[in-house]
Amino acid sequence: MHEVEVKGILSPRNGMNIYRGCTHGCIYCDSRSKCYQINHDFEDIEVKVNAPELLEKALRSKRKKCMIGTGSMCDPYIHLESHLGNTRKCLEIINSYGFGASILTKSSRILRDLDLLKEINNKTKCVVQMTLTSYDEDLCKVIEPKVSTTKERFEVLKIMQDNGIPTVVWLCPVLPYINDTEDNINGILDYCIEAKVHGIICFSMGVTLREGDREYFYEKLDEHFPGMKERYIKQYGNSYEVTSPNNRKLMDLFKRRCSSHGIISDVGQCFQYLSEFEEKNPYEQLTLPGL
Repeated sequence: MHEVEVKGILSPRNGMNIYRGCTHGCIYCDSRSKCYQINHDFEDIEVKVNAPELLEKALRSKRKKCMIGTGSMCDPYIHLESHLGNTRKCLEIINSYGFGASILTKSSRILRDLDLLKEINNKTKCVVQMTLTSYDEDLCKVIEPKVSTTKERFEVLKIMQDNGIPTVVWLCPVLPYINDTEDNINGILDYCIEAKVHGIICFSMGVTLREGDREYFYEKLDEHFPGMKERYIKQYGNSYEVTSPNNRKLMDLFKRRCSSHGIISDVGQCFQYLSEFEEKNPYEQLTLPGL
């Protein structure tokens, strides 16, 4: 790891990345793409040491409360967070200023901060987002080797549900010829239904590849799936969108099952839900039934 001081922490859409880089080792990680200009070894985490200070300054000056998001670029619960605690510090600031939070992660480390997530959600809204890609635990350990397994993430989703914290799942990426099967999609959807997730984000059954990301992905295909790289190159070339041949069938399955269980599957609706700030009446919970 290496430490830096940055000039700002919130994007125009109120998102933040507390760290730059990741140690989860997911073979398909889009954040490795050169366009994001992470000009250091991806596993050499850049720690924004003044992130909490900048966040507090930004929230203090905001005229309107809103949702603060984190995790879309780099996971806020990477291994370093266990002892650095910068994500927790930022959540404490979000909570103290009465803002909402939307957090995307693949790690069960988020359970450490369950107390804060509940406090934020009791006052406003806190949404926990989890990425699920592979129902098969052995396959999960290959394509996402240093992160909580799918079953562990499913357990996190259930714990959030038990504590009244809404959840959204990202069902992506789906890798052609690797996890683009009905069994895989049904298994993930079974987890989502049992955990009573509010919505599932799935753009299509496929993966995106670009310079920086593609090279790492192909290196890992050679390591774990001999011959698969050549199959990708032959079928997709240098395409950014790498869509499964089973896309239509699997998307129909996804939409049908979500609809039958009352889970939002429209991407636009999911993003709207994640961005909508809600301020709850502190006296609602004190009102007795029938009064």
